[in-house]
Amino acid sequence: MAVTTQVRVRYAETDQMGIVYYANYLVWFEIGRVELLRSLGLAYSQLEKEHECILPVVEASCRYRSPARYDDEILIETRPALLRGSVLKFAYKIYRKSVQKGTERELLAEGETVHVVCDDQLNKKPLPEHYVEALRALMTD
Repeated sequence: MAVTTQVRVRYAETDQMGIVYYANYLVWFEIGRVELLRSLGLAYSQLEKEHECILPVVEASCRYRSPARYDDEILIETRPALLRGSVLKFAYKIYRKSVQKGTERELLAEGETVHVVCDDQLNKKPLPEHYVEALRALMTD
């Protein structure tokens, strides 16, 4: 199951052509991950402070389908795609929100990020069990 987060494209996120700069999609992926965890009653900040875990990105990919522009309302769909040991993969789809009722939203980009659960010295460690259970529950929906 995917968790959807809505944001509006800010002027600062666009280039001279009025199109969203490509690296901002990775920022939106992060927003999606944070909000996915928050929707489960979990938080990145708790993971770092209480469990001394960080989730560095070790791989990221994004396929651009159509440009987003200033003031577009976009939807970030995020879902856990893989959970194996200390490795987590999230999948994302970014859509332009439909402006007219009854019309389909437009796929703008899709991608993935791969993370390794680590301590602050970048040594691998397991993800706390209640995070594992919550993410696995989304993967089976």
